[in-house]
Amino acid sequence: MDLLRFITAGSVDDGKSTLIGRLLYDSKSILIDQMEALEKQSRNKEDGGIDLALLTDGLRAEREQGITIDVAYKYFSTPNRKFIIADAPGHIQYTRNMVTGASNASLIIILVDARNGVVEQTRRHSIIASLLNIPHVVVAINKMDLVDYSQDVFNNIAIDYAKIAKTLELKDVTYLPISALKGDNIVDKSDHLSWFEGGTLLELLESVQVAKDINLTHARLPVQYVIRPQTEALHDYRGYAGKIISGVYKIGDAVTVLPAGLTSTIKAIETGGKEVEEAFAPQSVILHLQDDIDISRGDLIVRSGDHPRVEQELEVLLCWMDSRPLTSGNKYLLQIGSRRVRSVVKEIEYKLDVNTLEKNYSADQAGLNDIVKARIRTATPLPFDSYKELQVNGGAILIDETSNVTVGACMIQ
Repeated sequence: MDLLRFITAGSVDDGKSTLIGRLLYDSKSILIDQMEALEKQSRNKEDGGIDLALLTDGLRAEREQGITIDVAYKYFSTPNRKFIIADAPGHIQYTRNMVTGASNASLIIILVDARNGVVEQTRRHSIIASLLNIPHVVVAINKMDLVDYSQDVFNNIAIDYAKIAKTLELKDVTYLPISALKGDNIVDKSDHLSWFEGGTLLELLESVQVAKDINLTHARLPVQYVIRPQTEALHDYRGYAGKIISGVYKIGDAVTVLPAGLTSTIKAIETGGKEVEEAFAPQSVILHLQDDIDISRGDLIVRSGDHPRVEQELEVLLCWMDSRPLTSGNKYLLQIGSRRVRSVVKEIEYKLDVNTLEKNYSADQAGLNDIVKARIRTATPLPFDSYKELQVNGGAILIDETSNVTVGACMIQ
């Protein structure tokens, strides 16, 4: 059974938490003790119903403010697929939270209040989805019950959003009329939306093709661990363990180990305790090579003739996540995959306005939640691909050397 990671985003009070609660409730993914706690917490609700938003808004402070502050993750499954949901905040001051939640997502649900249509935060969330290269976008036009389930309202919002999608070159956009509060078109078809010919939200989530998003062309295997038992039974055993992040590896393939550039041939492949002829992303494997060459954690094994770039100068689009500002000359640890190197931020080229995509070339520092284009130099050569071409080998993080806290998320240009 495959897995879909998706994120919900929208303006404050667009109904993100209620949508997730409805999805869990109607798909019968709530445990009995959770249900009892939910009913108990909802007793003060005016209409006597269940407050489904409580399933994701776990912090009391969040509920009192009526907003979601941190990224709340929920897990559920149906007979057809497993799901991980990230419920991201709507406010601009929580851009870093949305970037964190969306970094591994294959799909984003952007909620639009049917009464308000496309607003500034809709555009901002769409821009972030574009920057993060999220393959599938669902525009869920919520609160249709408050506009009498009007088809004209739905069509007008879809037309408005289509202009944004075209500008941002969003790949796969689907429009869906729903009411999270009433349960219309979430898990079950709604009689109120009989004019809509598409399926429900759950049907869409179950059927979206995520396997096609995996790159099987460029073979990349970051080495996590070198296995050397050095026992009598396994005296000569030397395996290189890691998760294939893209591509396919076969016995007999010529490979290159980066950044050193050493070459060899695959002698054997193990996965799940068995030897196989080939392995592919996203399998975890152990590779055995014909030659005893110097390989360590953080090295990248690629197929010879299909190399990523190996350089010390990186141009990145960077989301700053620390309360202390980022300025030129600051030094951090940069990690991509399992490789961690020392680095220095040489220059901030511009600050990006995530509402308009305007570039401020006079910016000399980045504050919390800012997105900037920066130039970073690493202490040693680093193998990488561009984020747009191969996301799994084009994303990196900056780590504070003193506190070991992640302070920046990078998309290599």
